[in-house]
Amino acid sequence: MRRDVFTAEHEEFRALVRDFVAKEVVPHHAEWEKAGRLPREIFEKLGSLGVLGIALPEKYGGAGIDDYRYNVVLQEEAARALVTLGTVRTQLDVILPYLLAYADARQRERWFPGLVAGRLLTAIAMTEPGTGSDLAGMRTAAVRDGDHYILNGAKTFITGGLLADLVIVVARTSSDPEDRRAGLTLLVVEDGMPGFVRGRALDKIGIKAQDTAELSFDDVRVPVTNRLGEEGAAFGYLGRNLPQERMTVAVGSVAQAKAALDATVEYVKERKVFGAPVSSFQNTKFELAAVAAEVEAAQAMLDRAVLELVDGRLSGADAAKVKLFCTEVQARAVDRCLQLFGGYGYMLDFPIARLYADARVARIYAGTSEVMKVIIAKSLGL
Repeated sequence: MRRDVFTAEHEEFRALVRDFVAKEVVPHHAEWEKAGRLPREIFEKLGSLGVLGIALPEKYGGAGIDDYRYNVVLQEEAARALVTLGTVRTQLDVILPYLLAYADARQRERWFPGLVAGRLLTAIAMTEPGTGSDLAGMRTAAVRDGDHYILNGAKTFITGGLLADLVIVVARTSSDPEDRRAGLTLLVVEDGMPGFVRGRALDKIGIKAQDTAELSFDDVRVPVTNRLGEEGAAFGYLGRNLPQERMTVAVGSVAQAKAALDATVEYVKERKVFGAPVSSFQNTKFELAAVAAEVEAAQAMLDRAVLELVDGRLSGADAAKVKLFCTEVQARAVDRCLQLFGGYGYMLDFPIARLYADARVARIYAGTSEVMKVIIAKSLGL
């Protein structure tokens, strides 16, 4: 169906990204999966193209364009080429909004030029061992000591934690028995600060080219000048960016489901069983027809939500609906597509196997499907 999401400028950007992915990503992606991360130079190449600085102010070398649709194009083109761009989407979709909203003038001068150029990489450290989605229950703490905070604690499942030069750490700076959400603060820990230790790289079942790590903080002295926003206000800050974070997952889910469908259609036309193409069997046609209908429905829902997000009208409950539906569609679509590959679908030589492994986390991170249902239920007055 016709999509009314993108302008001519977005399509020009799409052509640029498509060419970059084909030349700079696809030939090396298998190596990056084995290494467990993208090389730093790929971020610098993206920076030189202007991809990383679209939303950042022109004063610091960016384009100053606040338009989430460019981020959507980037994800769609990576999925189309059956690759991932590591932590790029986390930096652009999840972390930059915090820096744009809460970094003061001096912080912008220090960090924004490096972010635009791809020289500074970022991560956000929220999740702790044992806390999961319960952000109010985190135990990482920071105590004020003059012009510094003394930070202690541990974080896990940190996307980009191994390469990050700047890590936004959510820490408890005070406690209020009447309000567990109060007293959380955002502190930017920089690479090289004494007591900041990167733990092991976590070995995931999917998204292999994206590094994920454990981080620990042992009496790390973080300057007060590295605080983002007001002390104790982080819970509200985190909540305001969650709709976009969840949309980011949904965008990837739909793009990857479509990539799985396209790859499977091509495969069943070529693969022969019992002397006939797999595509000639009624079961194949019915399965792929059902997948195509579901992906189309998810795309329509997602496109509407993207426009709502760009206009600043997307609610948390609607973002939860989109994430829930699109990630569940992805799971069903990729599973049904893999089945049509037969035994080959289970082999990592075929991209459908990677798409299957990558899809599983979409129903977990940025809020599990169960958390999305709780949010939706509350919006219904339940």
